[in-house]
Amino acid sequence: MDNLTTISQALASATSQLRATSETPRLDAELLLAHILTWDRVRLLAEGRQSLTAAQAAGFRALVARRAALEPVAYIVGHKEFYGLDFFVDRRVLVPRPETELLVDLALNAARRTFKRSNVQTFKRFHIADIGTGSGCVAIALAVHLPALISAVDISPAALEIARINAERHGVIERVRLVEGDLLAPLDRPVDLLVSNPPYTILSAIDEGVRHYEPHAALDGGPEGYDVYRRLLAQMPDKLRSGGAALLEIGATQGATVAELAQRSFPTARISIHHDLAGLDRVVVVDDSLTE
Repeated sequence: MDNLTTISQALASATSQLRATSETPRLDAELLLAHILTWDRVRLLAEGRQSLTAAQAAGFRALVARRAALEPVAYIVGHKEFYGLDFFVDRRVLVPRPETELLVDLALNAARRTFKRSNVQTFKRFHIADIGTGSGCVAIALAVHLPALISAVDISPAALEIARINAERHGVIERVRLVEGDLLAPLDRPVDLLVSNPPYTILSAIDEGVRHYEPHAALDGGPEGYDVYRRLLAQMPDKLRSGGAALLEIGATQGATVAELAQRSFPTARISIHHDLAGLDRVVVVDDSLTE
């Protein structure tokens, strides 16, 4: 990247440089250069013949070097899109993943079903808890689409600072209650719907860039990946209102084990495993309506 002149040339050079370390080198290059120019990608691609200034070229080179060292693009540019919304992120929280959007889809559907069969007279009294909220992306996406009260719980005060920024950015801070604490302990009453994307990875088995840059407390599920699920599901019967539902994001091969753990905690509930677009295990749903 020593002789960058135009946008197209800069992108081609960066893509070549990133190919060894990124599965999406061209996309990464476009996002980084769009950030430098403060443009969207549509304009970036439309104006490929425009020359970069020396300062722009130098800034771009610096960002590409960071990405080549495996730093996530979202941390470099300071934001990430999730469920059609733009979220501020930094190294205090995990980068939102597109596969987690399935958790939101299923939670919205479950909330509407649970509301219809509950005694709640208005969605404003319907209470959802997001456990391990991190950046707040799940809680905030739910709040944008439902007029419900949402408790966004995280053990990390640093993560809750990010969640607050995002709740304010999207205008839902009055309905997203940020709560510091460990799993379900800080909930002062049972909730109608519980969602969680808990730590479930085995640190030694994950991508080097993720392991190096993203917060281990939000990733580490223990030697087999199930430590947090065991604690969470053991606490859940006392914190989920009868007739409610719980949805847990899981790793790609964890469906059967987490479903078994859920059935132990809710012997009469209907437990289902939902797959992502790649056909992999992604969400376990506990439907407790059968106990009513």
